[in-house]
Amino acid sequence: MLRSLLSLVAMAGLAAAHFSIEYPTWRADSLENSNYSQYVFPCANVPQGAWSDNRTDWPTTGGSLSLDLHHPWTYVFVNVGLGENVTNFNYSLTPSFWNETGSGTLCIPHLDLPAGLEPADGQHATIQVVTLGESGTALYNCADITFRKSGVSNFGGGNCTTSAGVSYSVVNQETNGTTTSSGGGSSTTSGSASTTTTATTGTSAGASKGVNMTVLTSVVALAVAFMYGMSA
Repeated sequence: MLRSLLSLVAMAGLAAAHFSIEYPTWRADSLENSNYSQYVFPCANVPQGAWSDNRTDWPTTGGSLSLDLHHPWTYVFVNVGLGENVTNFNYSLTPSFWNETGSGTLCIPHLDLPAGLEPADGQHATIQVVTLGESGTALYNCADITFRKSGVSNFGGGNCTTSAGVSYSVVNQETNGTTTSSGGGSSTTSGSASTTTTATTGTSAGASKGVNMTVLTSVVALAVAFMYGMSA
């Protein structure tokens, strides 16, 4: 009996440290099935077609994304790959990754597609979400989509709501030797005049928790690997 209770407590703690994709519909519930693990690249060990009805229509101009995040703070990367059974997530929807703060729902009304990505109507693709927490361990989940030129709109409106106290700031990544910082609801890159302002709900990630510079240094070093290298 005691062993069973301890196992339940351990499982509850593990689930609390993970995340889910609320929209588009994720490939499968990687929290409930013991065959899946969010530690497994690229899609939590969930095979394509795990759920028969899990492919969501998504606009060819980009669409909404809603995540249920269980960490006090996390870094978020969003990638997309084209095809029926994707193994190469070679397009990044977050070239400047997010520093997210707060446990709860984060909903982005519209994510633009990167330049050069012009999907055809009816083309299949998969969205991959990668998160990195304080431990520096990556977690993965995927959502399968079908691009549509018409007849589909953003999830937005009243459906796209972010929990109180949940927010994010965009972290600019520079490859020319300049440093990166974030705070106050925007992120400014040292040595550059550019500033990216983010639309958030609640307190900004930088202002609320501050950027964990030890982890951020590692994350910046690994960002290209997550977005490009590991998908090769």
